[in-house]
Amino acid sequence: MLEFHSTSSSPPRPSPQQRPASVEFESVLDDLLTTTLEAVSAPVLVHGGQSILFANSAMQRLLGYGLADLQAMPHYAWATQDFIAPLKAYGERCLSESEQLPALECEAMTANGSIRYLEVTARHCSSAAGKLALLTCMDLSDMRHVQMTLLDVGRVMQQILENNPVPTLVLDANSRVSHWNSGCAQLTGIEAFDIIGSADAWRAFYPEPRPLLAQMLIQPELRPQLEQLYGAALRPSSLVPNAVEIEQFYPHLLGSGRWIFCTAVPLFDVQGKTVGAIATMQDVTERRLAEDALKRHQQELERLVAMRTADALKSHLELDAFMENASVGILCTSGHRILRANKKFSEIFELADASAEGEYSRRFFADPQAYTDLVRKAIPVLARGESLAHEMTMITAAGNQIWVQMIAYSSDAHNPSASVWWLLQDRSDVMRAQRELVRNYGEMKETNARLAEAQSQLLQSEKLASIGQLAAGVAHEINNPVGFVSSNLGTMRRYMESMLQLIGLFECVGIEHLPAAVHAQITQLRKAADFDFIHEDLPLLLQESEEGLNRVKKIVQDLKDFSRVDQSDWQDADINKGLDSTLNVVMNEIKYKAEIKKDYGTLPAVRCLAAQLNQVFMNLIVNASHAIETRGEIQLSTRCVDDWVCIKVIDNGSGMPPEVLRRIFDPFFTTKSVGQGTGLGLSLSFSIIQKHGGRIEVESTPGKGTCFQVWIPVSGPDLNAAESPGLA
Repeated sequence: MLEFHSTSSSPPRPSPQQRPASVEFESVLDDLLTTTLEAVSAPVLVHGGQSILFANSAMQRLLGYGLADLQAMPHYAWATQDFIAPLKAYGERCLSESEQLPALECEAMTANGSIRYLEVTARHCSSAAGKLALLTCMDLSDMRHVQMTLLDVGRVMQQILENNPVPTLVLDANSRVSHWNSGCAQLTGIEAFDIIGSADAWRAFYPEPRPLLAQMLIQPELRPQLEQLYGAALRPSSLVPNAVEIEQFYPHLLGSGRWIFCTAVPLFDVQGKTVGAIATMQDVTERRLAEDALKRHQQELERLVAMRTADALKSHLELDAFMENASVGILCTSGHRILRANKKFSEIFELADASAEGEYSRRFFADPQAYTDLVRKAIPVLARGESLAHEMTMITAAGNQIWVQMIAYSSDAHNPSASVWWLLQDRSDVMRAQRELVRNYGEMKETNARLAEAQSQLLQSEKLASIGQLAAGVAHEINNPVGFVSSNLGTMRRYMESMLQLIGLFECVGIEHLPAAVHAQITQLRKAADFDFIHEDLPLLLQESEEGLNRVKKIVQDLKDFSRVDQSDWQDADINKGLDSTLNVVMNEIKYKAEIKKDYGTLPAVRCLAAQLNQVFMNLIVNASHAIETRGEIQLSTRCVDDWVCIKVIDNGSGMPPEVLRRIFDPFFTTKSVGQGTGLGLSLSFSIIQKHGGRIEVESTPGKGTCFQVWIPVSGPDLNAAESPGLA
């Protein structure tokens, strides 16, 4: 049996040399003890300083190891790395000391890798095999989790209170300040460290001691003073249960005093006992000042209304006189009849001395439908309390048509049967002048439209004009020298052929019969000049020179074809030829960026402004090359579909995202750097294609490339022409 010792006077035990070497665990712990330890609900572990001798089921479940696994490990091996040394020392101390040791808190590493927080209590005991340590464990993991959770909640609540922009204070059960956030410090000028823990929070708000509203919620004996201190201004909160609120002026706050809206709420524990109170304060001074200003303004308005009423009564007779002598027609109608009309109305509608009162209103309209339309338009406007402004043709009593400008308003918008007042003015002369102005404006607008179109065309043709001038200059300055150089080369070729033939004939005649000096001189000159090489190379040189001159002629012709300086009117043009000439003009810019692939179809002659279409082709090709970052491919293809010609320019460049694709035809929109693009290329291209009665389609995928399709009618622009394919 094990013997537990709480003192140092333990009976002598046999030395290790006296113990049998074959002592097993069962001999160290008898069945009764193991059964007893197994019955203990707390985790229990027994060791003798080396391996674990025994662990009950509770300990096995806690650590996740079986008994055999535990007995195979040192007694401290189940602790985490940081607690192995303390646990080992604690076990050795238990074996060496018989006194009861204080508990040790440590971390245990379970079989599944999770960490448990334990409180270990060791007891010294003896057995037949020697000293043993009995460790009892208490799992503190859940308790530690609850503690940490409570600490986290406390920190969060502290941060909420401190960072809340609304001034907030908390009183404990003894009416001492436990929280005083930065808002309170800013409002009162008292920092938290000067008032937390104090029971005299009143000094932040009042010059003399008096209980705060929150304090009265904590101390029931103070509640009878609520009526005396706050009166009817105190009211229960409509939002927070058990809370009260009040709005009052604190003359000592921030020097000049502030209006504060205060809400106080009692705090209860789980038993419902009051353990404190929280108060929030909102500075409503600006609102109160605005309300006071509004009241003063209202009083001033009431005074002004009284004055205006007196003035209105005084001016009633003056108004009647004004109405009769007004320069505009004034009448009052009700129930489709005229109740009252002034003298000017009679003059406008040629009533002579007859009175308009009692007449039906529709008498002065050109037809019943015109009267019905006016009534239908006026009713909803007047019902909203708004005035109706309208102009229309009316008929005088003499049957003459006049153009009348009218303003109508209801005397009572909420009463459909109320009378309506009308102000009428004969604007026939003005209408005639206005119609003339409208006609002139239409002509001016049309002229401005033509001017805007011409300006747009001027902008897009500036490059063409420069290229055209350059082409004309090049043609003028180069064609003449190229012409006579070409002529001279032709003449030189004939001379050369004749000379070579003559030299060939001379060579057929032997030179042996010539004097020795002449023979030697000829032989020396022939060898020095390498005549055989000259005879072979000279025709090739002339041929290469003629090819170079032909290339110069073609470049000049391509420039002229691109700019069409000599063909500025509508004409039938070859689109494929225009593409080629444009491609030759811009080839120097794109040959290092992209490979050009052509797929031209057989096209009819297209009625167009060839120079402007070439400008469109140039913009699309140059933009395609700019979209290629390193080396890519540009495809040019043409097709004829019904009565339309389709030109495609496809690149495998960077493509465009949808937000850029939506704006590419907007004037001055560009994705290029400053100084590298004007943003007018595609905008002007769009205008040119519209001018030709065609359209531009574009598809683009970021990272894959872009495809532009230009549709042009073969017969030129025609408003009655069929839609291009794909429009329907």
